[in-house]
Amino acid sequence: MSDCIFCKIARGEIPSKKVYEDEEIFAFHDVSPMAPVHFMIVPKLHIASLVEADMSHQMLLGRILAKANELAMSQGLKEGFRTIINTGRIGRQEVYHLHVHILGGPEPLGSMLTRKAP
Repeated sequence: MSDCIFCKIARGEIPSKKVYEDEEIFAFHDVSPMAPVHFMIVPKLHIASLVEADMSHQMLLGRILAKANELAMSQGLKEGFRTIINTGRIGRQEVYHLHVHILGGPEPLGSMLTRKAP
């Protein structure tokens, strides 16, 4: 998709603080980090969200998740990290290009969600 911001970042048309790049994926630091370390891994292939992914994307999705640990370690997240894929409106996806957030730092992260009273 030519006007997708993550496609433009992956193509180098918009500057980013790159973490990693290969022929299929691109990883870069979030411009509004929610943790001391916060980067995203995106496929170069435009897939709008996890809802759009199917078995034809199995190798690509596996590559992203397999690379997540290596990249997290390279960013100093030796004691763990959080991996998030926001999907669709209910999942609070803001950019409709599949992306995996990797977050962490020296201290444990807060709760992912707050419980609502019944």
